Amino acid sequence: MCFDLDSAPPIPPISGAAVSHSDLVLEAADGNRFAAFAASPDEAGDVGVVVVPDVRGLYRFYEELALRLAERGFAAVAFDYFGRTAGVGKRGDEFEYMPHVMETTPEGVQQDIGAAASYLRSPDGGSCSRIFTLGFCFGGRNSWLAAASAHGLAGAIGFYGRPGLGRDGSPGPTQRASEITSPILALQAGADQNISAEDNAAFDAALEAAGVEHEVVTYPGAPHSFFDRKQAEFASQSEDAWSRVLAFLDRYGREQS
Repeated sequence: MCFDLDSAPPIPPISGAAVSHSDLVLEAADGNRFAAFAASPDEAGDVGVVVVPDVRGLYRFYEELALRLAERGFAAVAFDYFGRTAGVGKRGDEFEYMPHVMETTPEGVQQDIGAAASYLRSPDGGSCSRIFTLGFCFGGRNSWLAAASAHGLAGAIGFYGRPGLGRDGSPGPTQRASEITSPILALQAGADQNISAEDNAAFDAALEAAGVEHEVVTYPGAPHSFFDRKQAEFASQSEDAWSRVLAFLDRYGREQS
């Protein structure tokens, strides 16, 4: 399962950090209009992060995550998958997301990621020159696929994403490893019931064979969606994962194209 609606990122706020935030409507190259949430530090930097949600789309968890990133100096925009089928309005907790998930396509998701990346590169988004994706579950997979989709990323991070073939047989990050053009960080759950150790090993091997800079980290015993303030028993794993995210952004955010 993915995060509960009352879940929150296990990241402490930085008291006194100066950030701004806003609700947005962005437009993809195919004309799709979709909801997004942007957060930016008062002191602009070069790094922007596209936050790629789980199957529920844009909700509080990802808005808070964008704020936590901005507090640490990174412009961030979290976006919604369902502009094509559910419009751009705010949704209640009772929203039935799975019928809309089934209507998404890999191509449509990448169109929307591209629009979010373009926003971060624009003056309104902070004029960021180094763009990363950071995704969870469904979004973890799509974050890695974004590195194979000509977005000019500096890196792609995914938590407990499915790296292999999609349920519809579509090629996943493992199958498209030779197309990936930026470093990869994969943070996987050792007790994930839907993503096996063999899946993770195959992804690692495919990235190695393709010459992609990468790290595939598995947390033994951690369940899917362990990165959650409610999952107190996995706080140390979450702390380690967040440290790796920040180190990845710092390392590859400093490198020049």
